[in-house]
Amino acid sequence: MSYETDPVATMFTTDFADDPIPGYRTLQDTCPVTRGPSPFGGQGVVITRYEDVLWALRHPEIFSSAEAVQVGNEVPLIPLSVDPPEHAKYRRLLDPQFSPRKMAALEPEMRALVNDVIDRFAGRGECDFHEEFATPIPSTFFLALMGLPQDDLPRFLQWRDNTIRPDTSGGETPEQIRERTGHEITAYFERAIEERRRDPGDRLLGMLVHAEVDGRPLTRAELLGTCHLLLLGGLDTVTATLDCAIAYLARHPQRRRALVDDPSLVPAAVEELLRHETPVMMVPRVIVQDVEIGGVQCRAGDSATLLLGAADCDPAEFDAPEEVRFDRPNNRHLAFGGGPHRCLGSHLARLELRVALEEFHRRIPEYELAPGAELHYSPGIRQADRIPLVFAAS
Repeated sequence: MSYETDPVATMFTTDFADDPIPGYRTLQDTCPVTRGPSPFGGQGVVITRYEDVLWALRHPEIFSSAEAVQVGNEVPLIPLSVDPPEHAKYRRLLDPQFSPRKMAALEPEMRALVNDVIDRFAGRGECDFHEEFATPIPSTFFLALMGLPQDDLPRFLQWRDNTIRPDTSGGETPEQIRERTGHEITAYFERAIEERRRDPGDRLLGMLVHAEVDGRPLTRAELLGTCHLLLLGGLDTVTATLDCAIAYLARHPQRRRALVDDPSLVPAAVEELLRHETPVMMVPRVIVQDVEIGGVQCRAGDSATLLLGAADCDPAEFDAPEEVRFDRPNNRHLAFGGGPHRCLGSHLARLELRVALEEFHRRIPEYELAPGAELHYSPGIRQADRIPLVFAAS
């Protein structure tokens, strides 16, 4: 497709998501910071260069998250929708629950889950990687982490899709779908919270219900906002990242073989594929103070789109950014965002991605895309519609 006609307008198209790097470069070369209609509605700016994106992420007093994300949630998404200094009290509560030490303790459970999932298709010699691996791995683990019934997985996946990529074929608008879904999510977690008040158990939801901030219990709105955000983060972004990683490795067998031959490369490969593929392509913000960035005057009240994917392909920050280098030094990618709102679950995501790639390549070292397969990705968050793989049955 041609990115030169209106590069901003293409950002939310499947064509862009299928092959975003040329579009990123066009945006950086022609309009690194540009004013105009926002893909999130109204007027705004799109910011593409690494230095500018990182500056915006580090200055929430100017680029605020407080009103930036409205996806049918009835209450603010905590801690995303709360800016500093109030933001800090929620991170103090939640960060220890997602610390590297806590995540390391979950590795045996994670590794067993991954192998259970592989067992379901390894003997067939084929699978839809998106549907049969990338979707159940983080979603099943999220329910276990929260202490929620595995039987609820189908409804959680439907809520995820209704929120992030709503299907309007039934006549509803995206806003209507998200509002209806938000009501359903609220009702579900209100029941779950009441159950944990009586029996907290030993999982994350029970901890939250009985936790305190500022010496008091979390309010209903705080609990619901936290649960809603954890649902969205826990069910979608790791699925998209696994899709992007395996699709790349299936198309580049020399890179796949490097991981098979030397599994110690997997952690660095995770970081480089996060950078090169950047599944969360962009994040929204609301400008709350007039500011000039990249030579463009931004006004309070404007929306801002921070294009993380473009920042991660900026040649001013990364040498030969279009190349995948598992030995890339100082890989300071922004796939998890940056600043105070940097992804709460980044250590959990790294655990899931590392274990998934290690175990998949140990069990299925040789695989390729099925003949004639075409892969297409959703814009915004680059989740594949399907990834048909073929391999030797085991």
